[in-house]
Amino acid sequence: MSLPPLVEPAAELTRDEVMRYSRHLIIPDVATTGQKRLKNAKVLAVGAGGLGSPTLMYLAAAGVGTLGIVEFDTVDESNLQRQIIHGQSDIGRSKAESARDSVKEINPLIDVVIHETRLDNDNVMEIFSQYDLIVDGTDNFATRYMVNDAAFFLNKPYVWGSIYRFDGQASVFWPTAEGMEAPCYRCLYPEPPPPGMVPSCAEGGVLGVLCASIGAIQTTEAIKLLTGIGEPLVGSLMVYDALDMTYRKIKVRKDPECPLCGKEPTITGLIDYESFCGAVSEEAMEAAIGSTILATELKEKMDRGDDFLLVDVREPAEWEIMQIPGAVLIPKGEILNGNALSELPQDREIVLYCKSGIRSAESLAALKAAGLGNSVHVQGGVIAWQAQVDQSLPTY
Repeated sequence: MSLPPLVEPAAELTRDEVMRYSRHLIIPDVATTGQKRLKNAKVLAVGAGGLGSPTLMYLAAAGVGTLGIVEFDTVDESNLQRQIIHGQSDIGRSKAESARDSVKEINPLIDVVIHETRLDNDNVMEIFSQYDLIVDGTDNFATRYMVNDAAFFLNKPYVWGSIYRFDGQASVFWPTAEGMEAPCYRCLYPEPPPPGMVPSCAEGGVLGVLCASIGAIQTTEAIKLLTGIGEPLVGSLMVYDALDMTYRKIKVRKDPECPLCGKEPTITGLIDYESFCGAVSEEAMEAAIGSTILATELKEKMDRGDDFLLVDVREPAEWEIMQIPGAVLIPKGEILNGNALSELPQDREIVLYCKSGIRSAESLAALKAAGLGNSVHVQGGVIAWQAQVDQSLPTY
């Protein structure tokens, strides 16, 4: 079902704009009026990372008059494999500033507004209220639920995308769309996954070019909504498998019992999204109390010759990148399902580590539940080891 255009057209196109956007102008569905709508549009990109990069670049090229960028992070070398809006000379720079400069190089005729801040309950409503449409490129569940809820309260369409390894998803959530019984993000995912169940891209990896595929879908949906052409992905989920090169379009129905957009909503304002999603389970948090050591303390234990078993709970591909000397590899999944418990000693201290400390804390909780109380984990994992002990090792 097509929807009315989201914005009114601008008064005119300049000569330079006509020349720049001529390939749009000769498409009957877009034409001059559609391009004027793009010129008059204000779109906010949440994040200038893997998905934000192609989205921002193509929205700029398309002539969206005002682009907002919410981003608080800095450019890291590991970003460059997929975050194509940044380059080698941008390492260490603000991502927001780097993205702005790239966008202005693509199209100097548009306005770019940067919000160099972490999006949270205190600023999300004020920032979102300045824009017609929200495009989300974040990679954590707490922010996604917050973006969804804020967009709903402000009656803004929310263009969502998600990527992991070779798989991507995209949709448009707009429960208040005129003439539709459309779902919100909570209708599709009523509850976040259990803490530690779904690895982030930093833990599980992502094929860099997958960002372009999903980001292009998000940008296409934004243009369709702004100009009122085609049938947007409102009420549909696009699922992409890069290995099989397949796209599947799945119908997503509105949940009448949705706590946000259902008949009797129980969520009537922004909530504590970190607590709702929980980066670490309560069991892991409890297990880590009094059983957490620093990377420097692990080095001291090694130097003293203490008797302990050092266990790396990451995945084999991560192990191949780098590991702490003397460790053995036992992936977290093997610990949580119980298969590895018989391999672990009862009479020696066990020291666990992962990339950042989350998976090792989850594994620590499983060991303690199994009676292996003489166990600890390393705060900050191999990231802390590389920063505090051995900077010659690579990071990822």
